[in-house]
Amino acid sequence: MQQSSSPMEDATAAKHGYKLDAQDRTPSEGTGKQRKLVFVASEVSPWSKTGGLADVMGSLPGGLAQRGNRVMVIAPRYGIYPDAFDTGHRFKIWLFGGEHEVGVFHCRKNGVDWVFVDHPSYLRAGNPYGDENGDFGDNQFRYALLCNAAVEIPLQVKFQDTVYGDDNLVFICNDWHAALVPVIIPSKYRPHGVYTNARSVLALHNLRHQGVYPPFTYNMLNLPSDWYGALEFQYPPHMRQGAYEEEGRCVNTLKAGISCADRVVTVSPGYAWEVTTPEGGWMLDGLLASRQYVLTGVLNGIDMDEWNPAKDPHIPYNYSNKNFIRGKNACKAALQKELCLPERPEVPLIGFVGRLDYQKGADLIMGALPWLVDNDCQLVMLGTGDKGLENALRVAETNHKDKVRAWVGFNVPMSHKITAACDILLMPSRFEPCGLNQLYAMRYGTVPVAHATGGLRDTVIDYNPYEKTGTGWTFNDLSVDGLLHALGTAAYTYREHPMSFQEVQKNGMCRDSSWDQAAAEYEKVFDWALTDGAYCS
Repeated sequence: MQQSSSPMEDATAAKHGYKLDAQDRTPSEGTGKQRKLVFVASEVSPWSKTGGLADVMGSLPGGLAQRGNRVMVIAPRYGIYPDAFDTGHRFKIWLFGGEHEVGVFHCRKNGVDWVFVDHPSYLRAGNPYGDENGDFGDNQFRYALLCNAAVEIPLQVKFQDTVYGDDNLVFICNDWHAALVPVIIPSKYRPHGVYTNARSVLALHNLRHQGVYPPFTYNMLNLPSDWYGALEFQYPPHMRQGAYEEEGRCVNTLKAGISCADRVVTVSPGYAWEVTTPEGGWMLDGLLASRQYVLTGVLNGIDMDEWNPAKDPHIPYNYSNKNFIRGKNACKAALQKELCLPERPEVPLIGFVGRLDYQKGADLIMGALPWLVDNDCQLVMLGTGDKGLENALRVAETNHKDKVRAWVGFNVPMSHKITAACDILLMPSRFEPCGLNQLYAMRYGTVPVAHATGGLRDTVIDYNPYEKTGTGWTFNDLSVDGLLHALGTAAYTYREHPMSFQEVQKNGMCRDSSWDQAAAEYEKVFDWALTDGAYCS
């Protein structure tokens, strides 16, 4: 039976600029009540960002709120956020042998309660996780503090005059930084009758980073001694630094979340399969395979307003799928002029936006550079990361001034300009849980050339000239030759079959990459979790 919203719900929706359609008013199928969703994450755009996690946290909660859910996002307060106000609420948490007072800051936007945990350990120079000297040495404490605070906030702090409470509530815990939440709830709260009707969902954005620390640190986490087995694990080889103790056992935060969460989601169907294989599981494949019956892959969406070539303020010429040829040509000429490249419309302009590191395959692009130069292509790369790759880019620009431009660093307007101006975007990632840049590129009529892994396999479909379907070109052989085979096909199509290339561009621009479909899939996962009994108690 269809349920209608209350006048208060309709008024709240109108106040925040959206309307509750009939299907959006449907409560949780498992309980018949409104879902209360609490996202816990280490970063959230636009307040803090190092990668795709922040983009997801900045977009998905709003999409779920528009569908009638009550939504909160909890993240650290890394800086002074002018739009987030001190609630005046303080409480103390016992961790690492001492008592630590945290504050709560709040911002209400797009129907979402954006909540920031305030503590001196978050307010420091660098990015959320480290600085030029490496990762911060107290990250285990900082994110254990976040998890403990996140579990208290729904019980203690009122938003819109009411607390979220613990009934029909789902915690969505993102990556290892929030993975202690599924352990804290059953070990410290449910034994006392709290959060008995709440559930936890662990969202895996990147399995490689696991929050691994020496075994003795377990005693610092203020967890019951009989829960040590939930965190204990073999030290992952890829995270060893050479110390003797790292050859043995460890405390693995992400493993604990996987072991105790009621449900596990990944950011693409392809990645949900990959994490259960030895090649993609980073030593957690066996555990994930054992929980495959609660493992779901939900493909990420993008913010279709922020990434919209028809009204993007960062690009010199706006366009849509009706006039993209003229618009992209104008953006291409403008970028070539801005970067002092020869203004040649007939030359394929190839771009890369992302971290310069092993995962993103930037070294493969450097290996393909001689082919790019010899075949009269232009290359523009924007990113920062490995110092050796940064220096290699600078050398490439020096040696090929009319072919290569390297922007070492990150700049949001420039990332939009490159996405709009380029004909082809390279994504030769060794592994890619979902990937967002290929979705941005397709939205702007830029054709992705990608390694067929994770979410790239799900979203970049090889062009079929007979059926006129497909959104780009992929390669399976993870090598320079593999990249060049796919890139050569794309460049050949661009030069020799421009009508076919334009079909690929238009297919990408017409693809629905909004969050609405993903939000509906997430709601299914939440309902399954709420319907089932608690996995750990």
